[in-house]
Amino acid sequence: MNIARYLLQTAPDDAPAFVDGDTTHSYGDLRVAAATLAARLLELDLPPGAPIALLGQNSFFWAAGYLATLAAGLVSVPMSTALTAAESRSRMEWVGCRAVLLGARGAPRDAVPADMPVIGEQALSDARQQRFVARDVDDDQDAAYLFTSGTTAAPRVVRITHGNIRANTESILDYADIASSDRMLVVLPFFYVFGASLLHTHLRAGACLVNQPTFVYLETVVNRLEAQRCTGIAGVPSTYQALMRNSSFASRRLPDLRYMQQAGGKLPPAIIDELRAAHPDARLLIMYGQTEATARLSYLPPEEIDVRPGSIGRGLRGVSLRVVDETGSGVRPGEVGEIWASGANVSPGYLRDPQRTAEKMPDGVLHTGDLATVDADGFIYVVDRAEDFIKSWGHRIASQDVEAVVMELPEIVSVAAVGVPHPLAGEVVALAVVTRSGTTLDSEQLIAHCRARLPKHMVPDLVQAVDRLPLNSSGKVLKRDVRERLCDLVTAGSVPA
Repeated sequence: MNIARYLLQTAPDDAPAFVDGDTTHSYGDLRVAAATLAARLLELDLPPGAPIALLGQNSFFWAAGYLATLAAGLVSVPMSTALTAAESRSRMEWVGCRAVLLGARGAPRDAVPADMPVIGEQALSDARQQRFVARDVDDDQDAAYLFTSGTTAAPRVVRITHGNIRANTESILDYADIASSDRMLVVLPFFYVFGASLLHTHLRAGACLVNQPTFVYLETVVNRLEAQRCTGIAGVPSTYQALMRNSSFASRRLPDLRYMQQAGGKLPPAIIDELRAAHPDARLLIMYGQTEATARLSYLPPEEIDVRPGSIGRGLRGVSLRVVDETGSGVRPGEVGEIWASGANVSPGYLRDPQRTAEKMPDGVLHTGDLATVDADGFIYVVDRAEDFIKSWGHRIASQDVEAVVMELPEIVSVAAVGVPHPLAGEVVALAVVTRSGTTLDSEQLIAHCRARLPKHMVPDLVQAVDRLPLNSSGKVLKRDVRERLCDLVTAGSVPA
């Protein structure tokens, strides 16, 4: 089944689908808008499976354009709005995009190759009541090309099929308890796989998505959450760290909030505790996934958070997760290995990159690159990304373990731990730290706290206050940029080596 038909199959026309600014668009509006844009795409007489770029901030037009592309049997290529115009053009040309759906916000015209057809938001001014029709496609036909986040390496283009999206959507709905009455505040971009999964699951459930176009002014986010009576919010660790430590989200009563979804990295235990204390009636869903898995691979039931602190849970329905050693054999409880995943949600591979596909997804098994342990009941605990381990004095240090201890200090909003070169130790632990608004960093107090909580080899040698951590367009910390910045400061003598 065409995934666009599947996603719009359940909700009645008069149900609210998308709140954009002060306007609430119904599912009927969304079907008409998607049908209108699909007709415009079909007028281009493109071959089935032709890639169509989608560039712009989250909006009703974005959602309609995405569904229109899928319905027309074409491949959607969501583009990050954080790219330069030259980067956008280069990516579109490399993928082979045949047209662009261009939003009015966050999408400059010069980001589009000069000879590429453009369909803009003005196309919706001609929208007329018409039946939404989706072309028949096979489950294994490509639906989207998604760029990986590129937090540790250059981004690649992941092929996502109609069958991948359906499998992952059904797996998430199996545990997430999303009802047609729910209203999800969306702060994550739809071009990010986590944001896309919110679109997929809430449309399929017939729920409503409330667009929050900016995360710069945190009180605006909390105000919209309250005013729109949102029942859900989703974010990566930086989302919740900022809200809990730099806004009224921690103190404001939000009686409509009933679930909080978290993925995109390990949330520090201190923030988990603060979230649950601040909103005890809201279920906190801790999840794990990758772009190559269409979004989610596992989740930890809220009732297990106290029993298994730090766990990402077990594989979703239809997903097999294993933690294996270098020979591919399962590790024993307490041993460290790599997470391998298989299931109908795993991508068939990277676009035009058979070598990397064979390395990352041999025989359809996704080698995640995440190192983890497992307990006797099969619950998985991520230790760190292989690339983020710090090697100091013969020890392998998980950066996330250091960060979790630092985040116990209430004045810290976010922190990134990396290794910087040292002539004797190989590497030593270095921190880039962001503090609450109106506070200053007390490096001596921070290091004293770490000495009391960590082994000697894990105590930071270098602490640098920064205004903000470098984040990619999905809100994930770019560790390689942090590492380069701190190494540059050591080399320049701005901070002690």
